[in-house]
Amino acid sequence: MQYAVLLYGDERRWLDADAETRSKVYARHDEFSRVVSERGHKIVGGAELRGSATAKTVRGTADEFTTTDGPFAETAEQLGGFYLIETDDLDGLAAAVAMLSFGESCEIRPCVPPEEQP
Repeated sequence: MQYAVLLYGDERRWLDADAETRSKVYARHDEFSRVVSERGHKIVGGAELRGSATAKTVRGTADEFTTTDGPFAETAEQLGGFYLIETDDLDGLAAAVAMLSFGESCEIRPCVPPEEQP
């Protein structure tokens, strides 16, 4: 099964972080990648996202739509990155994802497999 691991956080805190703090966070992600692999999970995708101010929100249909700058939700915590992980051990994955929480929200959401899509 594939899971999307969604990482949320306070963008202001990241923007204000010094080089040492950022280095420690990136090191934690490197450690996460190592631990996930050792525990039999497989990272198949993911990325750090640019700040929410660079986002576009699209609403409507293919024939008629609008775009607005920024994210849909106006909240301190924004989606900052994601991993796409294959695993049969959701509880084990959750334990590994806790390494990335830093006291903020992380969400693990199962992906709909191709065979269930029309």
